[in-house]
Amino acid sequence: QVQLVESGGGLVQVGGSLTLSCVASERVAIMGWFRQAPGKEREFVASILWSSQDTYYADSVKGRFTVSRDYFRNTGHLQMNSLSREDTAVYSCAGGRYYRGYDNPQRYDYWGQGTQVTVSS
Repeated sequence: QVQLVESGGGLVQVGGSLTLSCVASERVAIMGWFRQAPGKEREFVASILWSSQDTYYADSVKGRFTVSRDYFRNTGHLQMNSLSREDTAVYSCAGGRYYRGYDNPQRYDYWGQGTQVTVSS
């Protein structure tokens, strides 16, 4: 069982930046980031294919968020810029043993514990 451990969440002001990290105990084929705000369903944020570094983004974060990975450290990063209050949510990283699509949470096999991101005005 692959373990995923996230870090980097916290409180940030509107317009600020924050970087989340996710360390995997073993290499995954794809790492995704999802978020869930209170009273809302979990939604796809971004993902990256580990070997090719192909990236995918939700329209709501495109141009503001950047997903990347450190291949040999099995660590993924989500750089978040120009944050707004609508970005407030619990962010979770997810790993897939195989690539079976990038935005469906059911296609991922492993999940981190989640980290809170709160954007305040």
